[in-house]
Amino acid sequence: MAEVVRRLEDGRDRPCEIQGQVQPTVKNSAPNRSGDMARRALKLASWTGMALGASGFYLYSNKYLDPNDFGAVRVGRAVATTAVISYDYLTSLRSVPYGSEEYLQLRSKVHLRSARRLCELCCANRGTFIKVGQHLGALDYLLPEEYTSTLKVLHSQAPQSSMQEVRQVIREDLGKEIHDLFVSFDDTPLGAASLAQVHKAVLHDGRTVAVKVQHPKVQAQSSKDILLMEVLVLAVKQLFPEFEFMWLVDEAKKNLPLELDFLNEGRNAERLAQMLKHFDFLKVPRIYWELSTKRVLLMEFVDGGQVNDRDYMERNKIDVNEISRHLGKIYSEMIFVNGFVHCDPHPGNVLVRKHPGTGRAEIVLLDHGLYQVLTEEFRLNYCHLWQSLIWTDMKRVRKYSERLGAGDLYPLFACMLTARSWDSVNRGISQAPVTATEDSEIRSNAANYLPQISQLLNHVPRQMLLIFKTNDLLRGIEAALGTRASASSFLNMSRCCIRALATHKKKSTCSSFRRAQISFSEAFNLWQINLHELVLRVKGLKLASWVLALLGWLLPTPH
Repeated sequence: MAEVVRRLEDGRDRPCEIQGQVQPTVKNSAPNRSGDMARRALKLASWTGMALGASGFYLYSNKYLDPNDFGAVRVGRAVATTAVISYDYLTSLRSVPYGSEEYLQLRSKVHLRSARRLCELCCANRGTFIKVGQHLGALDYLLPEEYTSTLKVLHSQAPQSSMQEVRQVIREDLGKEIHDLFVSFDDTPLGAASLAQVHKAVLHDGRTVAVKVQHPKVQAQSSKDILLMEVLVLAVKQLFPEFEFMWLVDEAKKNLPLELDFLNEGRNAERLAQMLKHFDFLKVPRIYWELSTKRVLLMEFVDGGQVNDRDYMERNKIDVNEISRHLGKIYSEMIFVNGFVHCDPHPGNVLVRKHPGTGRAEIVLLDHGLYQVLTEEFRLNYCHLWQSLIWTDMKRVRKYSERLGAGDLYPLFACMLTARSWDSVNRGISQAPVTATEDSEIRSNAANYLPQISQLLNHVPRQMLLIFKTNDLLRGIEAALGTRASASSFLNMSRCCIRALATHKKKSTCSSFRRAQISFSEAFNLWQINLHELVLRVKGLKLASWVLALLGWLLPTPH
């Protein structure tokens, strides 16, 4: 017993049970050991914290680490912005009579505040957020002007990766350093977009190329960003049941993975080039497959001015009206005849130039990541609808609008497609060009009918959504060039519709006689359009100029 007590007092043993009883220790060093362990743990934590802090500061200062890349920061910012916008709409318009002049003015201010907050969120979270913001900014005639005009700046405020990040992506995907692949590589990008940026470079064989490099963090963040948007849109729908914007999330969910695959973009470019090879005024840059991956795309370098730059065209003696007609032909052929549509024709993706060899005006189409493949049923119904709109057959306008999912909202659907008022649609969209008053009326109606527009967008086929976006981008280009809604553009569309419908009918019959009938009808309809276009041109000439030109032809000046 004495030995046990001595050992306990010396701290060499723990309390033990003797004869069924637990004998407490008189004194031991356990508290001292606990204190030592706590001090060691505290010291370890301090050193670890200092090491992590120093590493974080180093990474941040060298641009390896960005707070915006943390999920919690991105989610918190998006949730906070959505909450503030929702609260603003709920409280600001509550005490004002609906539809009054004061209500309309106040609503415009709320739209503008909210659009600016949304734009700031897109710029801060970058990547997918900027992509979706750009999509919204393109919907000129579908969303309130306060939103579209504010969000348009996102095309010029896309993020830019550092050269260190560019080198990293090229090294990981191509397995070589930049200097091993290129004689020269411009550090400053030609342009930066939401998902990638493009650099000019020269290969060792002397070819000048454009190198498209994906932002390194976009791939990892995109799926999480889309999920976050989906949750936020569902939350907003609980507060505002009349606004249905799930179509926007569905589009991003479907299209973003395709846009992030640059091999898919290369295939789209080659398919379009082959499809429209009969247009000598269209240039699609060649793809260099040997140095292309899912995140790096190498293509032929083609220079030119943006399609909305009138000054560039005047300096280079490029006919603005000719460019507008060519662009209309390209897109009519894509939509109505082939059903394979380039859906991102903003000015940065459509260049114009004089062909180095022939000197003729040429359109250069870039960025082939986003395409819409139309089903045959949709394409044919869309052809019939545009034919009905051009020739003012209102019964068929209703019929084919309903087939495309518009239902009772077919008048709104027709106005959204044509960007014309319902009165103009009834009078005939090819009869008179759009006026500034009508354009202003359409834009204000976009705000007044926003619930109905969002409902319609949620019910039409998904294919229709990118067609709307494409139409609005093309109208923006026409407006910048001053060639908007000319009768000639509608007649070109009608030609494509006639050819597409005739081709379908020929495929559907086995009778040679019936095919001959269809071909004759097609030729006759195209002849009618040519005659109608000639009449319009003659009407457009001043009588005196026409008479003088005729006399000059009949009575040539003697030499």
